[in-house]
Amino acid sequence: MLEREVVITGLGIVSPIGVGRDAVWDAVVSRRSGVRRMPQLAEAGWLAPYGGEVIDFDPKELIQPRKSIKVMSREIQLASAAAELAWQDAGLGAAVVDPERFGVVGGSGIMYCEIEELRGPFLEWIKQEDFDIHRWSREAMGEMYPLWMLKYLPNMPACHIGIRYDARGPNNTISQGDVSSLLALGEATDVIRRGHADVMIVGGTGTRINLSDLMWHRGARMACEGQADPAEVSRPFDARRSGMVCGEGAAQLVLESREFAERRGARPLARVVSTATRNESSAVGQSPSGDAIRRAIGAVLGAAADRGIEPSGIGYVNAHGLSTREDDPIEAAAICGTLGEVPVTAPKSFFGNLGPGSGMVELAVSVLAMEHGVIPPTLNYTTADPDCPVTVVAELAEFQHAAFLKLNHNAIGQAAAAIIATC
Repeated sequence: MLEREVVITGLGIVSPIGVGRDAVWDAVVSRRSGVRRMPQLAEAGWLAPYGGEVIDFDPKELIQPRKSIKVMSREIQLASAAAELAWQDAGLGAAVVDPERFGVVGGSGIMYCEIEELRGPFLEWIKQEDFDIHRWSREAMGEMYPLWMLKYLPNMPACHIGIRYDARGPNNTISQGDVSSLLALGEATDVIRRGHADVMIVGGTGTRINLSDLMWHRGARMACEGQADPAEVSRPFDARRSGMVCGEGAAQLVLESREFAERRGARPLARVVSTATRNESSAVGQSPSGDAIRRAIGAVLGAAADRGIEPSGIGYVNAHGLSTREDDPIEAAAICGTLGEVPVTAPKSFFGNLGPGSGMVELAVSVLAMEHGVIPPTLNYTTADPDCPVTVVAELAEFQHAAFLKLNHNAIGQAAAAIIATC
């Protein structure tokens, strides 16, 4: 059986720089950051009172049925809204799709409860002076929303999307931190290539600005720059970088076999050439060496060459670009060691780290840029760092190659890469 080619026919983005493709692209071209001061974090006394927050977002405008919103956490709402935008962008509403050959794969992670939701139960629990853990189950639990858990299960974004669009085919969720989105892309692509589905919705969603999440991680590797302009804090690969900025967001892609897309008259935006993931052991307290990044790049390049895209056809790398003193040099060395002086861009400079949602939002930005024939810029890159010997694209630049390489990695030693090409 011949391997089926996989194309992207629609995309949806809900991000700190905009909701929908037009708003997002306008922000990229205008070099408008989505990192802002967040009053709620300042009031809580948080050490870094800024982040990439999605604003002007009303879930009721994009999510149906509306009654489902009450069992959706913030991350689920963002994912569901992005899926609706991708569905519309791909024109699937007018398509005839066999539900059994239509699936969903999502990237997500731990969904932290909003602190206010625990206020009532907690106050009930501490009514008496003595400490009794059993009062939580006897009295406090009665104050919880009965369907509370459904709001915070990591698999629920993919479930809601599957139900909404009657996608009865393969359905899965991958929770692996910052590489979740690209791992989901790899699985969804393979499902179509192997003939198990004709259409897949694949995406990632996440937030790193929930106060519970921030407290749990205790500000690890975050930029804490006091009165600095929030829009200038995220500086991937720049010598003045001081740490990552946190944000929230989601993006979804519609993937189809080229045959199915052509049969229904859809216009492909791009094609998924290859995906790969590699891992290296990382002990507690020990940072990854970058070996997994190098091997993931090598693997995705090898698979791409088998499908007609040589390393010379890679126009640039859409990097993880976390903006930390520790991570950026490791990633830069891995990119240079495998691809040489290839241009590099880092979309996190626009909106920060969106956790499991980062990879897909960043990839979607590059798909939009490919449509316009350009490489998206990196904000706030002004001073080269000898420890990060990569050629950073600081301004919009012409894209004259066949493909770009998307790269993400996480703190426990896993790296994922994908090569996306023009059609």
